[in-house]
Amino acid sequence: MVHFKNRYMVMEAFIDTAGKGQSYPLILTQLNSTKAIRDSIQINFGECGLAACLGSLQGIYELYSSIVKYVNPITKLCVIRVSREDHQKVWAAITMVRSIGKIPVSFNLRDVSGSIRACKKAALECEEAKFEYYKLAAGDRITPKFVETMESCFNKD
Repeated sequence: MVHFKNRYMVMEAFIDTAGKGQSYPLILTQLNSTKAIRDSIQINFGECGLAACLGSLQGIYELYSSIVKYVNPITKLCVIRVSREDHQKVWAAITMVRSIGKIPVSFNLRDVSGSIRACKKAALECEEAKFEYYKLAAGDRITPKFVETMESCFNKD
């Protein structure tokens, strides 16, 4: 049995909705972030680069499944699984993503790790820090539903 070596990347998305007067805000999902990453790989590395990355990313039977394994639409944090051999190519493609749909976005790498456990720990630390910042910035305007939603994200396995 062959064990595939993976890298897990914790990426933070910065979405600019104030610039062009968008009628609706972008909700970051697994589907739209995966599509943006695949499009960036194809544009920057061509069809062969895309095939090599996707083949090592998911395996032949899961070719059209998601690259992005976890997305928090509130804190705009996502976890991406890639093979050890192609993680630098995928990282480069992710940093070249400039928009999702027609809304400008940029990604920042927060952590790279070889295990999902270390990746989850880094993501939770980042989310908790962002949540504390949101609580300070919002003050009295923060709703109990928002607090409940954020705490449910911390408890996901």
